[in-house]
Amino acid sequence: MAVTHLSVQKRLADLSPDQRAAATAPRGPTLCVAPAGSGKTTTLVARVAWLVDGGLAPERICAVTFNRRAAEELKERVDAALQPLGLAPGAVRIRTFHALGREILRGAGMDVTHLVDRASVLTELLGPGAPPSVLRAADDTFSRLKLDPDGAAAPPALLALFQRYQAHLRAAGGLDFDDFVCLALGRLREDTALLEHWRSACESLLVDEVQDLDRSQLEMALLLAGPAADLFLVGDDDQTIYAWRLADVRRVLGLAARLPGLRRHDLITNRRCPPEVVRRASRLVACNRERFVKRIEPAPNAMGSLRLAPDPGDPLARARLLLGAWADPREGTHAILARTNAELAPFAAVAIERGLPYRAAEDGLVLDDTRIDAILDRIDAIQVEHPGFPFLPLLGRLIASMPTETSAVSEALLAWAAPYASAKKLRAAIAAAREARRTLRRDDASLVLATAHGTKGLEFDHVACIGLDEGTFPSARTLAEAADPVRVLEEERRLAYVAWTRARRSLTLVYDPAAPSPFLREAFDADELAA
Repeated sequence: MAVTHLSVQKRLADLSPDQRAAATAPRGPTLCVAPAGSGKTTTLVARVAWLVDGGLAPERICAVTFNRRAAEELKERVDAALQPLGLAPGAVRIRTFHALGREILRGAGMDVTHLVDRASVLTELLGPGAPPSVLRAADDTFSRLKLDPDGAAAPPALLALFQRYQAHLRAAGGLDFDDFVCLALGRLREDTALLEHWRSACESLLVDEVQDLDRSQLEMALLLAGPAADLFLVGDDDQTIYAWRLADVRRVLGLAARLPGLRRHDLITNRRCPPEVVRRASRLVACNRERFVKRIEPAPNAMGSLRLAPDPGDPLARARLLLGAWADPREGTHAILARTNAELAPFAAVAIERGLPYRAAEDGLVLDDTRIDAILDRIDAIQVEHPGFPFLPLLGRLIASMPTETSAVSEALLAWAAPYASAKKLRAAIAAAREARRTLRRDDASLVLATAHGTKGLEFDHVACIGLDEGTFPSARTLAEAADPVRVLEEERRLAYVAWTRARRSLTLVYDPAAPSPFLREAFDADELAA
């Protein structure tokens, strides 16, 4: 299509050749493979502008993203791109899959106002004492039954609980979050007029992060695209890290079988990371078998560094060392990334100890757990009965007698107690830490504590990946519990790739030199890893 508007001409001219080829690919089934840092959102925005400039009515374009944060960013950038073309904000429909499903159901006449919180209903059905592991298993199973009904069969006990849960929803006249997708898909399949209406509204359908889609979300996209299949899919098989949310890398790898005539366009330049980060991360993920063969290059003018940080110390010693000169707020944003939330706890504790502001969705600390106060209350009562009994041995005995579900709290409390001679002093220290945490933990802090799963789509000036030790990353427990450990190991490798490629200026990899992660041994030579 000839480009007529000057703003669109400039936008396309500013793209790299690989981005431009993808953004202006002929309409029809297209897969844009976009590695980390390759400018996929820039490419998506340019394609929307190109479609509108080419004469497609904006109300017939729909872009769907994986989460709300991505939808908000894409909407802001698309609105800015279309403003020179005289279009008002919101001219192009940009939704998450759940928001689009909700809109479809509302248009079909369904009441979608009563959204039920699944966790609350499960607590009501199982009782307030239900272990978190049981609640998580139920939540995962319910999502599978709704979004991937042809998948693995649910255990009978969980299937019975699911039936009780569904009966509760029907009695309450409510929907849960997954219903927005699975019920919308069902309505589209059943109602020809409804389907035709939405195919018209999605004449050109763009889907971001296609590798993260569950089975129902992909089926919805394919159904809305219809026979014309003007479908522009953007994603990266190497960033498929949400199997627990029902993503499956085989789904994106098999798209050609679902979409005859699918054309593939690869973005090849990582514009975010230092050159050595690009090389090592690419070398690591290339060890996977379930992936597209691709070329990933650093930007020609890329700068920055990668530092190996062998550290045989315990987690607290590692935290104190890393949070020294490395976390200078004058040097931009700093992110400490871990495999699990629990690994972040020493870093949060040291940040509090040193008065460093930090932001974290979860920081691994159990300071707010009320069981801490209950344990200390029991200690107080015992010491009244047995005055003079040493505090730490008494605490150790009490913790040893407690049930296993309190182990995380008990172990943390025992670690905190070491410097204190009495429950009173420990209680005062915990109160002070709680108050400091409330002050220091804030959204505008330049220091970020996060899991690798929690930072996909984000980037930071400086990144430190901790816990790159044998058995920790990849997680030995996850591999041991996996039905298919080979496939799970590949997802763990993709997770490391995602974590490493969050870095804009520097990447630091922290590991035990006596037992480095196998991922380090894949990305580096043995002599490079030696302490």
